[in-house]
Amino acid sequence: MKKTAICFTENGRAVLDKLNSAAIAAGIEPVIISDDPLEVFVQKGFEENNALIFTGAVGIAVRAIASYVKDKLADSPVIVIDDGADFVIPVLSGHAGGANKIAQTIASLIDAVPVITTSTDVNSAFSADVFAIENNLRIRNRDGIKKVSSKAIRDKAVTISIKDYPPAGRVDVIVADETDREYDLLLSPKRYVVGIGLRKGKDPDELEDFVLSTLEDNGIDINDVYALATIDLKENEPALVRLRDRYRIPLIAFEAAVLEKAEGDFSSSGFVKDTVGVDNVCERAAALAAGAGAHLTVRKIKKDGMTFAVAEKRFG
Repeated sequence: MKKTAICFTENGRAVLDKLNSAAIAAGIEPVIISDDPLEVFVQKGFEENNALIFTGAVGIAVRAIASYVKDKLADSPVIVIDDGADFVIPVLSGHAGGANKIAQTIASLIDAVPVITTSTDVNSAFSADVFAIENNLRIRNRDGIKKVSSKAIRDKAVTISIKDYPPAGRVDVIVADETDREYDLLLSPKRYVVGIGLRKGKDPDELEDFVLSTLEDNGIDINDVYALATIDLKENEPALVRLRDRYRIPLIAFEAAVLEKAEGDFSSSGFVKDTVGVDNVCERAAALAAGAGAHLTVRKIKKDGMTFAVAEKRFG
């Protein structure tokens, strides 16, 4: 996820310079300091699903983002640092967008205090949405998050069941594709990897439209995709980076020599072989990223310098 920052005073700029110096020294990617007007900074940040860092008053950030706040599971993470570099405050998307973790990292780099206000964190309680994100699970009924979190905050035991081994009676959280048991929150394993090959400089909108429409044509919801996969030569292509960040899907990249070792029956292109060193990118990358026992659910589809394939992970 790209981290972009804006400041309004000389002190604010000094804070961001301090942050970036500390980040570079720690081997962490520095934030991108924007010169855009505030309105453009926010619009672009939400469109690209960047992490937005404001250096200044919380009120400025709240007013600037107000019209863009839509969905707690999809909103961009927003963090505020005061001009004195004393406090770092995650304002939006603390769990799903990772704002809490980003704030804690920033605070450690500039010797500030992270101001975490999410109830489960304050109470050191189980967080259902963090559990889902960390375990590549899709949240099927978001209203269940509040029910489970409320129970955890009251220091009540939270029961979690895998469908293949359910306990007797009602449970709080079930991890399954579907179930007839009673539960508060249903989480489903994300099972698909999308393999992508593309020509250099491909338009980001064109790639996004191609991927979304092809998934829809094959009855796959992008919320069930747990990784994108490609060759390492393409991992920094702006079109792929934007797709990764906008949908918060990890991007896995393989060297050509590793792709060559993928086991399976793949289509072959001499042109691709001459260009990147392996005869197929999308199918091989998808199969490798999906792991042992995976199978190609969607074989190579080509369109205007882009290739697409889907592999389904094997469970059990």
